[in-house]
Amino acid sequence: MRYLMTLLFGLFFLFVIHSDSQQNLYNLLGATYAATFFLGASNCITVQPIVSIERAVLYREKAAGMYSPLSYAFAQTCVELIYNILQGTLYTILIYAMIGYDWKPDKFFYFLFFVIASLNYFTLFGMMFVACTPSALLANILVSFALPLWNLFAGFLVVRPEIPIWWRWYYWANPVSWTIYGVVASQFGENGGSISVPGGSPVVVKQFLKDNLGIRHDFLGYVVLVHFAYIIAFFFVFGYSIKFLNFQKR
Repeated sequence: MRYLMTLLFGLFFLFVIHSDSQQNLYNLLGATYAATFFLGASNCITVQPIVSIERAVLYREKAAGMYSPLSYAFAQTCVELIYNILQGTLYTILIYAMIGYDWKPDKFFYFLFFVIASLNYFTLFGMMFVACTPSALLANILVSFALPLWNLFAGFLVVRPEIPIWWRWYYWANPVSWTIYGVVASQFGENGGSISVPGGSPVVVKQFLKDNLGIRHDFLGYVVLVHFAYIIAFFFVFGYSIKFLNFQKR
């Protein structure tokens, strides 16, 4: 089902058109936002029942002295990592040309990295909530509350300069905003072409992104590091929650 959904999401972007107007630049940004959010959210939700069922088996094996919780957490993460690399590669190949990005090695591999990294932190986020709660149902409820906030503060529905100052910290705490920032900055951050703005003269793309969205290409190195930080943080919370929190009912 995961790969079928990847295929369907990828084919959807066949209908996205690339042009030089401001509106179509926003269409591209919207396609980027959808590409990095909705498939990741699907991974986050669908992984939870699997981890919940396997956790019940882990309790039994742990009680018998046959299995270490941290070994399970590491193995489960490695398995999901492999699945996500394959899924992200398939997704990137499907949608990269359809969205209309440049076929340059650095841009392609940046996009591939951000897609795979987002799939991994979404998956680990779902696993983490299962490990921290007594049931998959409660974990799903909490994730259903968290994901709309990630969606709202990702920097697309409400761009960062327009977010109220007292909520702007959540933009920087939101992993999805870093992914969208990374994809947009890597694809358009050095674009010296111009776009037409209604009621005004043409504007250089990179300057438009900097002034209106607060996105700069020279910030990409930090964006990559933050993705690794989120993946590692979610992994450790998942692993140590599995180790120290026991919701088994006798």
